[in-house]
Amino acid sequence: MTNQISPIATQDQKNLTYLLYGLYLAAIFSAGILAVIAIIINHVKFSSVKGTFLESHFLWQIRGFWWYLLWNVIGFASLFLVAFVYQSAWWAVFAPTICLVIIGLAWVWSVYRAIRGLIALSNDEAMY
Repeated sequence: MTNQISPIATQDQKNLTYLLYGLYLAAIFSAGILAVIAIIINHVKFSSVKGTFLESHFLWQIRGFWWYLLWNVIGFASLFLVAFVYQSAWWAVFAPTICLVIIGLAWVWSVYRAIRGLIALSNDEAMY
């Protein structure tokens, strides 16, 4: 007997994908802790959904996490750079605004990706 993965997603796999989208949405209220849990599950369970339409959802979630993290690092780095390197009073006023705009846009983008993924998942559609 060979250990092949079925191209048809099981209901358990689909439920796990719903749960992961839920964790990504809830992560915005948990300082990202739930997103870290979700990304670990994404990487651990990725091989179990390979070859199914859920593979695209897992890739969508994984890429979304890493891009969101990158934009948060850029946002906080801009705040750090301006606050500690330039130490200009003029920039000190705008640094928090720049940081909040970058992080706010990343937050909106992350919510959009999760909602778009949930809609596609509920219609049994691949992400792209």
